[in-house]
Amino acid sequence: MPLLHTPLLHTPRRLGLALLTAAALLGAPAALPAQAAGAADGPGWTAEPAAGRAGAAARPYFYLAGSPGTVLDDSLALANPTDQEHTVTLRGADAYNTADGSFAVRPPARPGTDGNPGAGPGSWISFGRGATVRLPARTRAVVPFTVTLPPGSPPGDHPAALVAAEAGHEVAVRVHLRVSGPAVAALTVEDVAVRGGAGAEVITYTLVNRGNVTLAPTLAVRADGRFGEAPGRAPHALPVELLPGRRVALAEPWPGAPEFDRVHLTLTVTAPGAPRATAAASVWCLPRSPAARTGLGLLALGATTAAALLLVRARRARRARKAPDRHEDHVREPHSPATGRQLTGASR
Repeated sequence: MPLLHTPLLHTPRRLGLALLTAAALLGAPAALPAQAAGAADGPGWTAEPAAGRAGAAARPYFYLAGSPGTVLDDSLALANPTDQEHTVTLRGADAYNTADGSFAVRPPARPGTDGNPGAGPGSWISFGRGATVRLPARTRAVVPFTVTLPPGSPPGDHPAALVAAEAGHEVAVRVHLRVSGPAVAALTVEDVAVRGGAGAEVITYTLVNRGNVTLAPTLAVRADGRFGEAPGRAPHALPVELLPGRRVALAEPWPGAPEFDRVHLTLTVTAPGAPRATAAASVWCLPRSPAARTGLGLLALGATTAAALLLVRARRARRARKAPDRHEDHVREPHSPATGRQLTGASR
């Protein structure tokens, strides 16, 4: 498929240049932080999936699927609404979750480094001779590309992206690649803890995708205190798309945490097709205000003093029970064992 240039007959409304991602593989898309096209520090051009058949809705990302050994093809649309010519270079890239769950793409491999092995799904994407595209002023180019699924590639999702770059500016468009075969949805939740205080407590935890498909997790929090059930969190979708094999550390606000209690937290995480995952932890919730902490300290001091007094009294009572009785009820007169007479010391 040759590179196709078409003129832009009018200046379009400013479009957001976003790193496009999706909340789930087949769910509603969500845009990553972007710069406005035409902004002073923006690239001045846009990149997005080329339109499909006439009348079809715009695609926020690519979705391509096939069996190992299959060659798939699609097209990327580049638009230059400015009065200046631009030259854009294109490449495929591996996609991954950062430690906090954000979606990111790996940089190109640098000569002499081994930080990017170049064997991931980004390397399956090829633009052929169209990897460098000249965009005259007010024109739009449709650039074809292919994705070759290697023989023996494992089944499941293989996150990737198309990256368009010029003079340090990069725009990435998400590519969902799925290799046919058994799909395994599995996740775990780990490392539950509570951080912060003074009314700003957060529950921290780690999610791990142990399957081979992308997951859109939902979290619920149950809190059981020594003095009754404490406020938790109802089930709600998490703002993260968990890619296969990735581990992310997340934080959940905990409004209404008790002032003073020993609370047992239970986190339950679900995702479509995946078994329910749970993890628990017990935490102390202590008073937040200085006055409340002072009162708690005085209460603890009073309890400690009362316990010490009771201990001293108990020890004294045990010693008193063990001591011999030094007072006799009455004094018996001595007598002679031989005669049985009483010996009074008087002469007879």
